[in-house]
Amino acid sequence: MRIALAQVVAGSDPVENLSIIARETRRAAADGAELVVFPEAVMCRFAGPDLGGVAEPLDGPWAEGVRRIAREAGVTIVVGMFTPSASPERVRNTLLVAGAVDASYDKIHLYDAFGYRESDAVEPGDHPVTFDLNGVRIGVATCYDVRFPELFRALAEEGADLVLVAASWGSGPGKREHWELLTRARALDTTTVVVAVGQADPLTIGRDDGAGAPTGIGFSGVIAADGTDVVRLGDAPETLVVDVDGPLAAVPRVRAALPVLANGHRL
Repeated sequence: MRIALAQVVAGSDPVENLSIIARETRRAAADGAELVVFPEAVMCRFAGPDLGGVAEPLDGPWAEGVRRIAREAGVTIVVGMFTPSASPERVRNTLLVAGAVDASYDKIHLYDAFGYRESDAVEPGDHPVTFDLNGVRIGVATCYDVRFPELFRALAEEGADLVLVAASWGSGPGKREHWELLTRARALDTTTVVVAVGQADPLTIGRDDGAGAPTGIGFSGVIAADGTDVVRLGDAPETLVVDVDGPLAAVPRVRAALPVLANGHRL
């Protein structure tokens, strides 16, 4: 399986962001990608307009645009968007899966940390999501979810050998270290391959979003089941296609040597 890490910088206009998805998907498909993973909040950056004003249902024009891009390129896309919630004051932070699979995941753990309150605008999801693609069971998670190992344990127990983490990571002292440590830890403590794709740092394209909203730091990566980096990007926009067949093939060997899933107990 060839997976593209589409580390982009999203803007405030969902239509313009859709054109970014189309451009990077074409590039990834030309390089043989089967699955293109975009970050969280690519529909609209967190520092943009009121999220309620841009949220659309999963059968709305923005999601249908993503499906069209996936269909034309012959790939599956995972990308962050915002969908309406049951509460008129809040939205859902949703990962859309479009292409050979049609699925979605609503972010469970909301980023109420480091002085930011995602829950003021976002309603949490309530269940893990996995899907099957080309013979691989894949789990999904969003940004702050990566700080909660129990979610990754649940995905592994549902059969996931690969977990995709889409993020728009908040900047600040030590935050890059947190991101790299946590993505490696979640791979190691569930012996799964983790593909973690965050938004690039907007400063690298000359845009200063200021402090507060989580708008990305970059450093996306592929992490093997033994917790080692297979690849790690920098802070600037980049789309890289990575063959993950080797890391996936190693999962049974790692789990035989380090049977944390088999040895674990619910407390």
